[in-house]
Amino acid sequence: MAQPLAVASRVESLASSGIASIPKEYVRPQEELISIVDVFEDEKKIDEGPQIPTVDLKSLNSEDPAEREKCREELKKAAMEWGVMHLVNHGISDDLIERVKAAGKTFFDLPIEEKEKYANDQASGKIAGYGSKLANNASGQLEWEDYFFHLIYPEGKRDLSMWPKTPADYTEVTSEYARQLRSLATRVFSALSLGLGLEEGRLEKEVGGVEELLMQMKINYYPKCPQPDLALGVEAHTDVSSLTFILHNMVPGLQAFQDGKWVTAKCVPNSIIMHIGDTVEILSNGKYKSILHRGLVNKEKVRISWAVFCEPPKEKIILKPLPELVTETEPARYPPRTFAQHIQYKLFRKTQEGALLTK
Repeated sequence: MAQPLAVASRVESLASSGIASIPKEYVRPQEELISIVDVFEDEKKIDEGPQIPTVDLKSLNSEDPAEREKCREELKKAAMEWGVMHLVNHGISDDLIERVKAAGKTFFDLPIEEKEKYANDQASGKIAGYGSKLANNASGQLEWEDYFFHLIYPEGKRDLSMWPKTPADYTEVTSEYARQLRSLATRVFSALSLGLGLEEGRLEKEVGGVEELLMQMKINYYPKCPQPDLALGVEAHTDVSSLTFILHNMVPGLQAFQDGKWVTAKCVPNSIIMHIGDTVEILSNGKYKSILHRGLVNKEKVRISWAVFCEPPKEKIILKPLPELVTETEPARYPPRTFAQHIQYKLFRKTQEGALLTK
């Protein structure tokens, strides 16, 4: 009897098996290989060329209107020009962030058979839990990562039975981080709304508000790779979310595609990386940018990242450019779709692209 794919295909198992070359399913197409670089060498060169911006949020709630405005303008500029940024002075304590990272690392340090107790079942639509990428395009391409995926907010919609029991403080620290991140998301949505000339609560309301906006956490575990020049941890994509907030273990890997080049994100201490997602790009009629990005791997260090996707409800809201941002000279750039329809549209496009690659 064939071994179930979920157990057979953990990347961590492959990485620790002593292989010198990676299976062909992990080797990227030739047109991608030419742009894959040594991430440590590339990070050393980061003073050359454009850099992912750092936005200091210290003055976002300042009592001085001029300071507040200056901070909002910086956030707006980064959202329009890049769609990705390092947030510093974001209001979430270094101690809490370190505890979140320690909890996730402790889970991934468990033996694989322990982690398998939390395995998801993608075939039946159960995506929460411990998993690995299954090929979802015609080229059968795989990514060099395992992950743990779960909804972390609102608290009433969580399924704590699927959350790791080890370490013992996993639920406590992840729940507190979710609450504080939810508050940060509100502050960012407010600033981005004002940047578009809207009422400050508008964008948050359009993505579900306090009741309906979902926060999904995906802990990405990228094992050491014997041939990092041939693989990707995460292939190039834009996030479907409204906003995505990312922590990492200070091992470089994230790249953003800007002005025709892949730019390696530097490791900024005590920062949270934030992406503008497709949802906010659509609502802003393209004024804010959902940037193409990917994850590199390396042969020296395990990389772990904690991505939290702020998502609208799948069916309840029709996503389309806000009427105030649509004019004769700037017509709507995106057709109306539910969030679920947008996800399906992207999967369909990806499948088509994969089919073309295999012809």
